[in-house]
Amino acid sequence: MFSSTVYSKRRQLLKEKFDSGLLLFMGNTETPMNYPHNWYQFRQDGSFLYFWSIDQADLAAVIDVDSDEEIVFGDERTVDAIIWMGQQATIAEKAAAAGVRKTKPFGELAATLRNAQKQNRTIHFLPQYRADNRAWLAHCLGTSYEKLNDGVSEQLVLAVASQRMFKSDEELAEIEKALDVAYEMHTAVMQEMAPGKKEYQLKGLVEGIVASHNAKIAFPVILSKNGQILHNTTHLNTLQNGDLVVHDSGAVVASGYCSDISRTLPVSGKFDSRQRDIYSIVLNAQQRAFEASKPGVRFQSVHLLACREIVSGLQDLGLVNGSLDDAMETGVFGFFMQCGLGHQMGLDVHDLEGLGENLIGYDATTKRSNVFGLSALRFGRELKTGHVMTVEPGIYFIPDLFDLWKKEQRLNDFINYDAVEKWLDFGGVRIEDNVVITEDGNRILGKHIPRSIDEVEATMAG
Repeated sequence: MFSSTVYSKRRQLLKEKFDSGLLLFMGNTETPMNYPHNWYQFRQDGSFLYFWSIDQADLAAVIDVDSDEEIVFGDERTVDAIIWMGQQATIAEKAAAAGVRKTKPFGELAATLRNAQKQNRTIHFLPQYRADNRAWLAHCLGTSYEKLNDGVSEQLVLAVASQRMFKSDEELAEIEKALDVAYEMHTAVMQEMAPGKKEYQLKGLVEGIVASHNAKIAFPVILSKNGQILHNTTHLNTLQNGDLVVHDSGAVVASGYCSDISRTLPVSGKFDSRQRDIYSIVLNAQQRAFEASKPGVRFQSVHLLACREIVSGLQDLGLVNGSLDDAMETGVFGFFMQCGLGHQMGLDVHDLEGLGENLIGYDATTKRSNVFGLSALRFGRELKTGHVMTVEPGIYFIPDLFDLWKKEQRLNDFINYDAVEKWLDFGGVRIEDNVVITEDGNRILGKHIPRSIDEVEATMAG
């Protein structure tokens, strides 16, 4: 965590954007896997961490704008709990480290909220994405589970986003710590990958490296020769010469900040001619996106620039017909790159998306597209200094999508289905790095992870 002053200033800045009411922050709870005391890995809510810093389950916090009070609600450990889990700093001590002087038992939160309702005071709260919190808060506020999020405070969402969206130097340093771990994760896989290895052996290597740094996995590891499955989390294949593996993984360090890196690797250690062709196109698209990412440019436009590079490269391979401008106008890029170019990153690997993709990623001047592929872009608005983004173009050959579009004769004038059919066994390529937008452009964060064909092959050989 940072100094108490950092958190106090964050809350003060937030409070100044409201004239009255309560600002409610729900922390996350432990979630059982299969019986009450066997829990999934705990992950605190990103906004709770940002303003209150306490990485502990079963907490909530309130800023009372009218009385200028800040209160953390939670129950101290009983002796029975200490027997099983050990002693820790008290909630009061942890709150004080974040500049908060007042704590109360969690049971008093419901009465605090209901008293505010009786006084017709506004209770500002964020979207509740966890079922347990959503059910508890709905009951507390006298509404239904289904209708609770209809009462979300857009004012609080936008106020929180206006702070969390711009990363300070302290935050960037934490992200780079997470990227230090990612560097080891990805270079180790490059060095250990070989024909005959199981995907799950390499996944285990990645998870072991993360644990050795007292870090956590940022999201389920994607490591598969079936790179055309965008979020493939099965790892049962035995790797063979000729396979191409997409490895997408990241770490969460103790402060809660994340990394998110993708590399695509030839199991043999050398890219064959087809793999080189597709990999080079994606690498060029990423480079074009790096060059275009700067303040004042919409990330939606950067996405389209990367797609244009991809379509141009596929034209050279004979997979796309027609003029480049016409092909782009039809949205043919969505057939090959079905996902967005990237997303925000910080305390969440998809930072702030829990507050609402359209509200955070788009605004009055940048509307979400309904074009296939482009519609999946989570953040399209204008880039500004301090934004941290992933840049992850890709090309994916998805047999089911091919069958559907060919049957419907979709974009027949632009997709050379006969040529594409020969690539349906290819899989996919994704290359991803994390950048911070600077005053005059951007900076790729973290140590340089081998990216070019020569670099990847040299690292795998080593």
